[in-house]
Amino acid sequence: MALVKSGWLWRQSSILRRWKRNWFVLYLDGSLVYYHDETQRDMDGRIHIKYSCRDVRTGRECRDVQPPEGKSRDCLLTVVLRDGSKTTLCAESEDDAVAWKMAVLEAKSTPVRLHPPKSGAPSPPFCLAAPGVTHVIVREDPYRVSGDQMALGLLAGAATGAALGSFMWMPCWF
Repeated sequence: MALVKSGWLWRQSSILRRWKRNWFVLYLDGSLVYYHDETQRDMDGRIHIKYSCRDVRTGRECRDVQPPEGKSRDCLLTVVLRDGSKTTLCAESEDDAVAWKMAVLEAKSTPVRLHPPKSGAPSPPFCLAAPGVTHVIVREDPYRVSGDQMALGLLAGAATGAALGSFMWMPCWF
C-alpha cells in the first residue's frame, strides 16, 4: 500500500500508562501500524484510521495526559477512536506532531479504490487518470492470512501430525 508517513513516536500504554518508543507507518489505505523497531518485522499493533478514528488532537487539546520526560505538551498527539478509547502518542517536536496529525487526517479522508489487474495487462498495469487523482500502488499486506492459506497450513499440519503419529490434530477430525 502507498506510504503516507513513517517515523518514531512515543506511545502510551493503555494499562500502565508507560511510554514506549515505536516505529510508526501510516499507509494511504488508513492503516496506522506500529512496530518494535524500524526493521518492521515485529508488529506491535494496528489502528484502522478510516474505520475507527473519530478525531485527532494535538498539543493543548490533549487533556489529562503527561508527556514523556523531557518532552513538551505541544508534542502530544491523541487519536480518539469511535469505541471511546484513545491512543496517545508523542512526537519529537511540535512540528512533527502537527505533521502526523495532518497525515492521519489525510489518510482518513482520502478515498482509495482498489481495482484488480486485468488479465493480459502489462505489469505494472498502466492507466490514465484525470489530474488531481490519487494513484495508489497496492502490495499484499504481509500480515493478512487468506482462507486458502490457512486451510493449506491446517492440512499440512494435520498430515505432519498423522505422519508422526501425533494425536494433537485429533480434534480437527471430529
